[in-house]
Amino acid sequence: MTGQAENSGCGPSRRPRVRDNIQKGAMEFVEQLKSSVQIESVIGEYVRLRKSGANRFTGLCPFHNEKTGSFTVHAAKQFYYCFGCHATGNVVNFVMEMEHVSFFEALKSLSERYGIPMPKRSQYSDEDSKLRAAIHQMHELAQETFRANLNGQPGDAARSYIGRRGLSPETVEQFGLGYSEPSGRALVRLFEQRGFTSGQMEQSGLVGKGEDGSLYGRFRNRLMFPIQNESGKIIAYGGRALSADDKAKYLNSPETPIYKKSQVLYNLHRAKEAIRKEERVILVEGYMDAIGVSSAGFGAVVASCGTALTPQQVQALKRHAPKIAVNFDPDAAGANATERSINLLLQEGMQVRIVELDGGLDPDEYCQQRGAEAYRKRLDMAKGYFFWLADRLRAKHDMHTTEGKVAVLQALLPAVHRISDALERGVIANELAGYIGVDKGMVLDSFRKRAAERHEKALDRPTAAMRPDERMLLSAMFGEAADQMEIIRELRSLESIANFTARRILETVFALNEAGGRVSFEAVNARLEEADQRLLAEAVLREDMEYSAEEVLAALKRVRLSEHQQKTEQLKMRIRELERQGRIGEAMQLMAEQPRPSLIADDASAANRAARRGVQ
Repeated sequence: MTGQAENSGCGPSRRPRVRDNIQKGAMEFVEQLKSSVQIESVIGEYVRLRKSGANRFTGLCPFHNEKTGSFTVHAAKQFYYCFGCHATGNVVNFVMEMEHVSFFEALKSLSERYGIPMPKRSQYSDEDSKLRAAIHQMHELAQETFRANLNGQPGDAARSYIGRRGLSPETVEQFGLGYSEPSGRALVRLFEQRGFTSGQMEQSGLVGKGEDGSLYGRFRNRLMFPIQNESGKIIAYGGRALSADDKAKYLNSPETPIYKKSQVLYNLHRAKEAIRKEERVILVEGYMDAIGVSSAGFGAVVASCGTALTPQQVQALKRHAPKIAVNFDPDAAGANATERSINLLLQEGMQVRIVELDGGLDPDEYCQQRGAEAYRKRLDMAKGYFFWLADRLRAKHDMHTTEGKVAVLQALLPAVHRISDALERGVIANELAGYIGVDKGMVLDSFRKRAAERHEKALDRPTAAMRPDERMLLSAMFGEAADQMEIIRELRSLESIANFTARRILETVFALNEAGGRVSFEAVNARLEEADQRLLAEAVLREDMEYSAEEVLAALKRVRLSEHQQKTEQLKMRIRELERQGRIGEAMQLMAEQPRPSLIADDASAANRAARRGVQ
């Protein structure tokens, strides 16, 4: 009985310790991960960063639309902050936001990317995370199956089509092309054998359910194009019909928990390095166009995944380059798609050119038939969007008449007004006026009318101004550990911090230090309200400043002196008040208690020495 009682008594108390150990292990792994990866390298895969200091990088924020980069990454502090929309966090937060995944999925993604073993704990995943993990696994299995089908006897028709399109074995391998067999049952059987549930299969986008409740492969007898996210993981497929009997020439994955088509661009994960190097992206319509142009030596090419261009896709492109060459098919549908896409590109402030190919050829066909050099010339000759649009409008109106010229101008101006930069709007409008032969005064009149309606939104900054010494001490506090403890001890002894703009930040620092926690930028930032987070970012991340020990000591001395001066002024006011009231004795006593300025620094140093002895 005694043994049973002891066991039953230990049971309930052991479970919280197990949970605590799991949480402790998870947080230890998080700290290990953050110290092992370079935040600027991870963010640099998604955002074009420019080094602006020893430890500081800046770029266009991926979380809101902006023309001037207000997004800052601090390598030493392993933190990012946007001074425009105030997005903030560490490397794990960033991956969560960019890839729309849970905390533990972000950990897993980073650990796999950088080869850091992650503790295997089923408790680390919630149900949604487990579902997404299952869907990722099914896509990996599907890719193995499609590739094997293409290289085996079932893939004869697909290989024949690939040959007719002029794709080399190296290109097929590079883009991971595959083949889905006609029955659609083989993939379902494989998933069943691997233990996936019917619910998981349906939500994967790879499997459908018939009216009789049976499951079948969504893609059947198709050439398969894997679609990857920016980190290179397969998240969806596009399938090209190989039989004339199929109604849909192309079939694309539906949206799933891991695939949002409005956010994905085909080939971006391969193209982004070339896009940044060239500072230009080539946008085409289809998978084969992207493959054909890339195979011809133009690596900076992407395609929309069977959808009209979306704001999220444009923002993804803008993160990597400011210029775009739009090369849609030359037919009427392609021209209309170009016009629809342009408005989004202009609103995001991208510099747009239109590539025109002769002979009615699409980009893939042009590269195959005319060669890479001919395509390069077409890229170099690409017209600015407004001149391309002007040419299309001129073909519809009689440019020998005033009415025709005015009609073209009126059709062009709304598009010009969508340019976000005021200077660029004015320059382009004047150039277009000369191009179509109208008086520039007409253009200026139109812009004067619109000027009153347009309001350029400036970045909002913290309203409270922080004194330079406060800024310096806050910045230095998150530097060397020894300096940090010295600054904390000095500031805690001051009464005047109650009047500091950063007082709540300092109170948080003191509380964290007193509790024995690590006083890091991230730990302090996580405990602040948004207004104080902005103040902290302004002080610590806005400029990449390194302060010497002498500068920090001088700042502390100025703060102590300022506090002494405030106390002295308050004391003088009190003495004058007592004298007016005839309480001379009390006034004389206060005058005797007033400390001499020369003793202020010595008193503070003595207090610090005493504090150190007390710790020892």
